[in-house]
Amino acid sequence: MTRKQLWIIIAALILVNCITIVFFIAKDKFGKADETVATVGKETITRQEWLKEIEVRYGREVLEDLVNQKVIELAVDKYGIKMSDKKLEQELTMLKTIYGPYYQNQSIDEERWKEQIKYTLFLEELLTKDVKVSEKELKKYYLENKRRFNIPPSYHISQIIVKTKKEAEQVIKELKDGSNFSVLAMERSIDEFSANQGGDLGYVSKDDERFSPAFFLEIEKLKPGQWSKPSKIEQGYVIVLLHERIKGKKYSYKEVKDQIRRQIALEQMDMPISTKPFWKEIGVEWFYGKKEK
Repeated sequence: MTRKQLWIIIAALILVNCITIVFFIAKDKFGKADETVATVGKETITRQEWLKEIEVRYGREVLEDLVNQKVIELAVDKYGIKMSDKKLEQELTMLKTIYGPYYQNQSIDEERWKEQIKYTLFLEELLTKDVKVSEKELKKYYLENKRRFNIPPSYHISQIIVKTKKEAEQVIKELKDGSNFSVLAMERSIDEFSANQGGDLGYVSKDDERFSPAFFLEIEKLKPGQWSKPSKIEQGYVIVLLHERIKGKKYSYKEVKDQIRRQIALEQMDMPISTKPFWKEIGVEWFYGKKEK
């Protein structure tokens, strides 16, 4: 299990949680089953039809995610496994900076990401709690992968690229008048990839060859929440919005020792990250299957 795979799993869990939120908000917002939630021509779609479709499409995944979270909570209590806020922040920082593109558009709900990372780390600890890795092997892994634990200064940014200076000045005017940066990026930016993400480029660092030193000079002048003046680039003019700045950090062996142990243990076990080994142990009874005990 690589860090990249971990990040993809967390992204999938967030998607399921978002669907869960939509489902329960829908239940709270509309009081009657036959209440109309949409009209299409002369046809209507009722709340009952909408919620039924959500359940058919996503019901099993949503319920399984909720069950898994409960299983992890109970198993963690049973085995006395702890996770400090410092360790959680460390993992979050490394995931953001190393796999920035997978983090795009998620900072708006960072607390939810933290929760999912915490559940995933707890699950890793549960699965590897009985696996022993020698100090020699741990140090060897650290020395061979030291660069992975050196986090460069990184910036979470969004951009809008337009062809002319006049267009760039118009974008700045609209931003000052209160227009949303993400919406403007989708409407105006000629960079198709980032425009589809509302301009979001995720986390970038100075060793990213896609950007020039001058690009980062502009970013360094900004405070989180500020956008830059238009800058001339090959495609035209770019306006950059800074969301977050992360200071560089070189993690010591001691700081990442636990993370390395989990990584090596999971590779040795060669098994998927799953709560299923604990379902029978905890005792799960759910809508889609017989009691697991």
